[in-house]
Amino acid sequence: MSSPAEHDLIEVRADERFDEMRLRRYLRDRLPGAQGEMIVRQFSGGKANLTYLLAFGESSEYVLRRPPLGDYAPSAHDMGRENRVLSVLHQAFPFAPRTYLYCEDEAVIGAPFLIMERCRGVVVRDAMPQRFTGDRSAPQRMSRALVDTLAAFHAVDYEAIGLSELGRPAGFIQRQVEGWWRRWGAAALDDDLRVKQIYRWLADHLPESSYHSLVHNDFKLDNTMFDAEDPSRVVAILDWDMCTLGDPLSDVGTLLTYWTGPGDSAAVRAIGTMPVGDFDFYSRGQILQRYAEQSGRDLSNMPFYHVLGIFRLLVILQQIYIRYVRGYTQDTRFAGLNVSVKALTAWAHEIMSENAG
Repeated sequence: MSSPAEHDLIEVRADERFDEMRLRRYLRDRLPGAQGEMIVRQFSGGKANLTYLLAFGESSEYVLRRPPLGDYAPSAHDMGRENRVLSVLHQAFPFAPRTYLYCEDEAVIGAPFLIMERCRGVVVRDAMPQRFTGDRSAPQRMSRALVDTLAAFHAVDYEAIGLSELGRPAGFIQRQVEGWWRRWGAAALDDDLRVKQIYRWLADHLPESSYHSLVHNDFKLDNTMFDAEDPSRVVAILDWDMCTLGDPLSDVGTLLTYWTGPGDSAAVRAIGTMPVGDFDFYSRGQILQRYAEQSGRDLSNMPFYHVLGIFRLLVILQQIYIRYVRGYTQDTRFAGLNVSVKALTAWAHEIMSENAG
């Protein structure tokens, strides 16, 4: 099997370096195989948390995750939460990576961090891996595996693995709406009436949810690792720092938000984190049909959850953009995120108009 997106590995960005010698000293007696020389490289994918590969010789490799630079909402980049979840979730959900160490001492690298296993496979981002481009069935198999994995995750007995105190399922959706609105207020550069209208629509259409489960809160294609030889087999689900207890349909709304299809506008396709072009992935309708079959849940209120997913994403992108504007990061990928925020705002209004009443 190949490495997880080996092409994503880069030399550590200048503004995202840390004291490697201090980290090596800290890990030496705390992490199996962490003796000797340590080589650090950075995974270039992702726009928020920073992820690094730590290699000790040829036999021991680990992944280090830490929050982004600058100001951020702690609940959105909570390494302690991610460690709490991953330290037990693998017992009931084999696609959750294991963690080995969590450090709260910011003196080590400048922020709390966790050390987790390195999973190996393929992460699909904006281009189909070359090994699968000749397999016309691969996108359909990936789509089906992704949705089935989400349904299996939502079926996990969280009480049995000790995660019953991870969150408060009752009132989850209302807290999501209000919480993301507050985050928008903290990150906005101006008073955007159209974003406020999205918030008001969500607040006026809160569903009567009876579903409670673990919620990943960032479930999408490029947080999924597939077997490098078998696109129908998921190896791992990544990025667990926002995992909580709540309404599982919010995960479905998030997946719809990041998903793209041939009928989407150019602006929506640009926001998505998956290949575009002549690739036969599931449509959003097929995603909902498969999830309903696997979960047995009523999805008649999905437009609300889709708009909520869009609202979350536009706030997240605004939070990243404001860090760039304020100089907390020099990553030029973030310079145009204000355009994406506008496109997401327009998309949410389209769905709201289609579901007026």
